[in-house]
Amino acid sequence: MIFLLIYIFLEVMITSSVVNVIGGFNLFLEIVFSALLGFYLLSSFKYRASESLMMLFSNRMSIDEFQKMSLFTLLGAFLLIIPGIFSDILGILLQFNAVGIFFAKKILHLKNKKIKRMEKEDEAIDAEIIDVDVIE
Repeated sequence: MIFLLIYIFLEVMITSSVVNVIGGFNLFLEIVFSALLGFYLLSSFKYRASESLMMLFSNRMSIDEFQKMSLFTLLGAFLLIIPGIFSDILGILLQFNAVGIFFAKKILHLKNKKIKRMEKEDEAIDAEIIDVDVIE
């Protein structure tokens, strides 16, 4: 919820600053252009996915990175469709492979740390040892 509020705040602040510089009509043209670009990227997603598959097969990325990369490409296309300057900037950045791989590695790195912590907690065995000498 807090991230949504931060996003909306940044979107309003950046968009209002850009409107003061370029004007309302030019902002309208930018919104229409970015929406068309977003729809084009969604329609050509299969070609970008095949490029990522080639990187996967050549061992330049892992399967997890491939999944995150596809997710970031789609997210970037949707952000371009949403009206606003901040969403357009994020959408364009997510279309570059280097930025997508960077975000994917950061997220995978954080998830790996969480998994390692959980595995360390599970390594401890809680048992009670009773030493009984049986003499018969």
